[in-house]
Amino acid sequence: MELEFKLQVFEGPLDLLLHLLDKNKVSIYDIPIVEITNQYMEYIRQMQKHDLNVVSEFMVMAATLLDIKSKMLLPADPSEEEDEEDPRAELVQQLLEYKLYKCMAFELKDRQVDASHIFYKEPTVPEEVLAYTPPIDTKELVSDLTLNQLNDIFKSVLKRQKDKIDPIRSKFGEIRKEEVSLEDKMGYLSEYAGQHKNFSFRQLLEKQSSKMEVIVTFLAILELMKSGKILISQEHTFDDILIESKIAA
Repeated sequence: MELEFKLQVFEGPLDLLLHLLDKNKVSIYDIPIVEITNQYMEYIRQMQKHDLNVVSEFMVMAATLLDIKSKMLLPADPSEEEDEEDPRAELVQQLLEYKLYKCMAFELKDRQVDASHIFYKEPTVPEEVLAYTPPIDTKELVSDLTLNQLNDIFKSVLKRQKDKIDPIRSKFGEIRKEEVSLEDKMGYLSEYAGQHKNFSFRQLLEKQSSKMEVIVTFLAILELMKSGKILISQEHTFDDILIESKIAA
């Protein structure tokens, strides 16, 4: 019975061989070389009628199939070793590698199709939401303010005072005025707090003229806070400390 083919376009001779193996439902590891070669040659004869420019590489594979076919049809030489290599082994290896690459190509194409269905959306968060900050529990923030935060600010102010010192002129000597006492500084701060309802703790320390005066001012603030004459608050961590006066003007 003569075989009939619907002429298809294959990417190469290996692609045609895979098609013939699949069509005949035979294993790639046990190719019926005679039958497959006959079908392959029939396809070549039909191809020659259409386009001779693309038939050359198919003809090379046809020659390979005919060579394998002839080796398998010849009777085995008794002088040869029993475990003689199968003439189809090299062809099987080529077909396996080609099939692997073809499967990978299909996988990449599927991923490309899936990627074409993915679209990036720019964020459209309203400005009111972006600008929103969660409420802060001020009581929780000032719970450890007395020692930790005040100590950090105190060290920062001391460092600024030290940086103001001229390294050359400071060696010429200086005239020191009488240092203020804690009682005098508390009186000054009580008067200042009576005139200013709210003021900055950092700015208050920076107005002091010497290291000793900064220390005395710091102690005076602690005493006034202890006695309840002033309250301290801090809106955010590491922000400046604000002082609220409870002293009547």
